[in-house]
Amino acid sequence: MGEEPLVRWDWIGRNWPTIQELLLDHMIMALVPVVLGLLIALPLGLAGARWRVLYQPTVSLMNVVYSLPSLAVFIVLIPITGLAERATVIVPLTFYSLAVLIPAVVDGLAAVPGHVRQSAVAMGFGPTRRLLQVELPIAVPVVLAGLRVATVSSISLVSVGALIGRGGLGYLFIDGWQRQFPTPIVVGIALVVVLAVFADGLLVLAQRLLTPWARARRTT
Repeated sequence: MGEEPLVRWDWIGRNWPTIQELLLDHMIMALVPVVLGLLIALPLGLAGARWRVLYQPTVSLMNVVYSLPSLAVFIVLIPITGLAERATVIVPLTFYSLAVLIPAVVDGLAAVPGHVRQSAVAMGFGPTRRLLQVELPIAVPVVLAGLRVATVSSISLVSVGALIGRGGLGYLFIDGWQRQFPTPIVVGIALVVVLAVFADGLLVLAQRLLTPWARARRTT
């Protein structure tokens, strides 16, 4: 890129409103799939934990979807959801999140000690109450670990959507490359990294708030 400086701060100032719009677009397309993936993974994970015969086929199917190249998935989806539409990016990212979150939910529920379940049954807890008040709280650390992986991956993968005209901050990569101008590329990379670190930090904080017993155990 010749003698062009790595960062032109005046360009960032002039284009800051556009950068903010791309950042918001990036956040929506990255976080909506994770939320949808969690909402779908919870019942599927519960079913997989209760009826193990369902678990392997479900995970295998999600792994097959996860292995599909993003560009090929976009080509299939474009006639349905449209070119340069958020849905074209959100749909495959939701499936990618499911590939991480379903095993996390199943593993989290499997981590609940048997004697804890038996104690809950002995105390008269029904299946729903036992799930909500005993099993899911204990599964939180494992589920949130999967959620952290899915969130950071989704924030990174959204940039691929720039290939179909809807990649949030990924647009800055295409713009900088086409003009041989490094500033948009540097800004895009920096914002993706900051967004990923910020989202991961929020999930770590959520885990600390949702599992106060873990902090008490570490301090004793």
